[in-house]
Amino acid sequence: MRFHANRSRVSTAGTRVALSAATGAPDSNSRVQWIKVSARTGNSGVLYFGDSSVSSTLGYELSANDSLEINFADAGGTVPLSTFYVDSSANNLDADWAVVLES
Repeated sequence: MRFHANRSRVSTAGTRVALSAATGAPDSNSRVQWIKVSARTGNSGVLYFGDSSVSSTLGYELSANDSLEINFADAGGTVPLSTFYVDSSANNLDADWAVVLES
């Protein structure tokens, strides 16, 4: 197992951002066993987490300090890092995220 933590910023609301595009992120094909995504404390709008269909109004809604944790290993599987995206209702919102990856 490998652990990685990072931040993804949605600079322009309505423009989804792949977590795998973050500076220093693991390879987009890395297999995620566990993920936690949190909306940063200073966010002034809503962050949306999901797959490539996420938008500024659709996805798992996270307000400042909210988080979501998913353990794929408990279900017996993994998901590629390239699966995950964030979007937001306002410009310059941040998502903090951490993953446990297959070795």
